Amino acid sequence: MKNRMDSLVELENSKLKPRFNLSGSSSSISPVLRSPILSPSDHLASDDHIIYHQDDLFLQGFPIMEEIRRLGKLCDVTLKVDNQSFSAHRIVLAANIPYFYAMFTNDMVESTQRDITIHGIEALALEALVNFAYSGLITIDVNNVQSLMVGASFLQLTQVRNACAEFLKKRFHPQNVLGIRSFADTLGCTPLVESADKYLQQYFQDVSSSDEFFSLSFKELTDIIHRDELHVTSEEQVFEAVMNWMNRDPELRKKDLPPLLGKVRLPLLSPHYLADRVATEELIRTSHECRDLLDEARDYHLMPERRPLLQSFRTRPRCCNFIIGHIFAVGGLTKSGDSLSTVEVFDPLVGRWQMAEAMTMLRSRVGVAVMRNRLYAFGGYNGTERLSTVEVFNPVERVWSRVSPMHCKRSAVGAAALNDRLYVCGGYDGITSLNTVECYQPDKDEWTLIASMVKHRSAGGVVAFEGYIYALGGHDGLSIFDSVERYDPLTQRWTTVKPMLSRRCRLGVATLNGKIYVCGGYDGSVFLQTVEMFDPATNEWKFVAPMNVMRSRVALVANMGKLWAIGGYDGNSNLSTVEVYDPQSNTWSFVASMCAHEGGVGVGVIPICKPPD
Repeated sequence: MKNRMDSLVELENSKLKPRFNLSGSSSSISPVLRSPILSPSDHLASDDHIIYHQDDLFLQGFPIMEEIRRLGKLCDVTLKVDNQSFSAHRIVLAANIPYFYAMFTNDMVESTQRDITIHGIEALALEALVNFAYSGLITIDVNNVQSLMVGASFLQLTQVRNACAEFLKKRFHPQNVLGIRSFADTLGCTPLVESADKYLQQYFQDVSSSDEFFSLSFKELTDIIHRDELHVTSEEQVFEAVMNWMNRDPELRKKDLPPLLGKVRLPLLSPHYLADRVATEELIRTSHECRDLLDEARDYHLMPERRPLLQSFRTRPRCCNFIIGHIFAVGGLTKSGDSLSTVEVFDPLVGRWQMAEAMTMLRSRVGVAVMRNRLYAFGGYNGTERLSTVEVFNPVERVWSRVSPMHCKRSAVGAAALNDRLYVCGGYDGITSLNTVECYQPDKDEWTLIASMVKHRSAGGVVAFEGYIYALGGHDGLSIFDSVERYDPLTQRWTTVKPMLSRRCRLGVATLNGKIYVCGGYDGSVFLQTVEMFDPATNEWKFVAPMNVMRSRVALVANMGKLWAIGGYDGNSNLSTVEVYDPQSNTWSFVASMCAHEGGVGVGVIPICKPPD
């Protein structure tokens, strides 16, 4: 006789027997379902099954697991740290924390232990990171970021560690960046170290006044002041930083002065500063090694004919590749072709252009250069005549003022700053293309005609690079050039070097990451959007990604580790658009357009001298 349980099972089994056949075989089937349930057009990838996916299953499941854990139910492991205990589920920890995955799945002794003691991580950080394994949420603030970053590194939670690094990046300050860099270095967090280096290099003067800077070891300080990438308006800032560090503990540190002074680029200091400041420093006067370095710098100035024999890293100007600065668009043209005195500025921190103080004169086809955080505008065309006048913008006082004029009238002129001098090359005087070059010394407010270029160049590109002044492309009124020449201020000669791959006038030129870039221009028949890059290591030019649009009369500058192509003329109209080149991805992308210009601008970048609050 069947018992009650057998009867129930039999009843349930009978209920579960299928009343229709989904296999397509000839077994009996209810006549009602003899036709297909789905039409052929409704079939999925396979006729005999479907895949159902509940998108929110994990979102619903993990909060319940967290609730179960907080009730202390079903937990199979207890983590102990600093006399505190945290219960959890091995499967959840192993699934979401790589450290525990390795511990629980590789036959380690802890894989079978109920209680596990954790070392090298603070209790609050462990609690937060275990909670993160259940919720995917974690709160990072100034009080816990360091312990969380240590814990995330220990538990191999890379994304949490990166989130902590991003939090710290946004809080860099001259007073803390060196400490953050050291902390990141101990954790092997290379991206945060690199970001701290960029900040340090850009704001070296501010950082060098911090308590952290004065606490640096000799080795750490040597590493910093040796860098080419330090952004300084003068090598005086590096010298003063070294001496301030020395004077914090002169008796203990005086033995380190000779090797440190060897990293300061004394030949780049002015003769007056060498005589009045460096030579009078007691710690230098009493050191033979320091006096030898001072004599080398003096010889560099006193015997220019011997400078080729004195070439070393100490005679190489520093160049910071990751300046964050305000981009000034100066002068240029209206849509109808009239010259402008208008100036506008792009603030990279807010991502838009806004009006700035206008120049005192109308100037299109103007030369622009920046020295010691001041913006210079050279010559140009005012709609009636070519100009020899020069004016300079002081961003602190926010005023333009006139300085001594050039010897020659010049429009379509190239300009660049090198060491403590400004150079203007070629251009057009209203009659002919020029090959003459002038050199301006701001300290003396004085212009000097120096050696002329090999070619007459109007609408060429001019840039300072690795201690030389380069003049690229342009035209002489008859021919457009692909040729390049450079001026050596030591030998005071122009030398022809590797030509570009394309003929170009009205081109843009800038330097970035130890390379020269040229973009756009006009080759005599076509308005160009191509871009070339010169690598001095190979002495070769090569094409990189072209711009999105053709740009003649384009201005090119480096800012924030990228290149900015601004304005120009596309063959039909003047352009207000701006696009940016990322050398890492080799791509161009549009950014905010100018608000008050229609191409033909001169452009310069004034570094943001003070770090953002």
